[in-house]
Amino acid sequence: MSRACQLLVAAMLLVSAHAHASYAIYVGKNLTADGGVLTGGSGDEVSSHWLEIVPARDHAAGAMITVGVTEEAVMPGRLTQIPQVPHTFRYLTMSYSEYQGMPPPLTNGGLNEHNVAARDVWSPSRPELVAMTPTDQTGPQYSDLSRIVMERARTAREAVEIVGGLIDRYGYSTYGGNSHMFADENEGWVLIDFAGGKGLWIAERLGPDDVRMSYPGYIHEIPLDFRERDDFMGSANFVSFAIEQGWYDLGSGEPFNVTKVYGVDEERYPRSAMEQELRRAAPVSLRRMMDAVRDPRISKDSTGYGQVADLRDNGRPEMNLLWIAATGSVTAPFIPYRIGVTEIAPQFGKHRYLTSGEATRFITRDWAIQEATEFAGQTFKRLMYYTCDRPEQFLPEVTQALTAFENRLIAEQPAVVDTTNVLHGARRADLAARYLTDYSREAGLEGLRLGNKLLASIEARTELLYGLRRPEGEEMSRLSYNRVDCLPHSQPNP
Repeated sequence: MSRACQLLVAAMLLVSAHAHASYAIYVGKNLTADGGVLTGGSGDEVSSHWLEIVPARDHAAGAMITVGVTEEAVMPGRLTQIPQVPHTFRYLTMSYSEYQGMPPPLTNGGLNEHNVAARDVWSPSRPELVAMTPTDQTGPQYSDLSRIVMERARTAREAVEIVGGLIDRYGYSTYGGNSHMFADENEGWVLIDFAGGKGLWIAERLGPDDVRMSYPGYIHEIPLDFRERDDFMGSANFVSFAIEQGWYDLGSGEPFNVTKVYGVDEERYPRSAMEQELRRAAPVSLRRMMDAVRDPRISKDSTGYGQVADLRDNGRPEMNLLWIAATGSVTAPFIPYRIGVTEIAPQFGKHRYLTSGEATRFITRDWAIQEATEFAGQTFKRLMYYTCDRPEQFLPEVTQALTAFENRLIAEQPAVVDTTNVLHGARRADLAARYLTDYSREAGLEGLRLGNKLLASIEARTELLYGLRRPEGEEMSRLSYNRVDCLPHSQPNP
């Protein structure tokens, strides 16, 4: 088998097995209950996840950052350096520790101080593009681009301009095709970057009346003069390269469908169904968006966390709000975090659980207390495994409890805003930051206590009613699309 064929098979297996649960949802401001933009979703990653607040930073003249993939990647490449900007913005993100050949920590986006939200979602390129990708590819990969957007973008449109400009100048390191969803309080954008090493990328604006679910990321018909339109952006060679390859006939009169020309015309259920459900539900509330991200059709073992960004003009950057579930939100509560928080509770920070490379070493004295704390991600994973083993019995009560807990937090948010504004009005920004930090810390710990109570109850009933069944095989895990989920089982577990 040729090297190109090996790359093609490996990349397709990776995308098929490793990425099919990443999703992002956008609802435009004319379709929401409060007139803001709502986005939500999750990243499909196997390794450990932890919440971070990354502070704004100033960087020395000539500072550089390392981007790209190594030769260990399924689609190998070379790490290179590109210039850092003089100042980077504050942002909230879920970091994770492993994706083959990509230096950790990795990120799929988050929310920054300018109220720009980002989500990263798989979007497979056509096999010919995967096969022609150079084995020494260079340029930023998906996590590099997500991080750079969080550090530099003031609007969703600027996020697209930044990513497109980087690809145009430095290239793009791919694992087989990818997409991003960017949004602010006014609009959203979907950007797709393609395999092939040809610098191909395209972006489409999502307006106030749009609903979009990337599962995978998609863009359909675009005008041939898209570079002259306000609602599209893309690489200069985007149409011409397709014509050169014989993938698009300019004289046919057929519309240029991005997915059919450059992608894989595949839709993962329930993408269209959920888009229609959300449109019918308009005006969509924050509660309804949380329910969508939690939907057991898409939230499962492979969804490393849940996020919902409530994007509206909050008056102060410190008040920009991201709701975050520590792991798959099907069995984990959304906790509100404002950009003004200064610390993350250790229970929601980095732990050894599923963190790449930690199994070969002993804990350092410096990290002993952090590791001694309960890890929220592991607690809610345990709750997921018990709940999803018999979802018909246990999922309704878990969903009811999590929803009630979140509804109380949602109802508290006007008071959170008022309290913070009073403290700022008294010129006590330090106390305002401490208040926001303490509020999110306590909300997270309350959610963790709730999770433990649910876990103890369901664990006890599982043991008493059904027994703790033992695995029949030796294989503990595998990289496949058959993941643990909380959908009703056609055959109950014995």
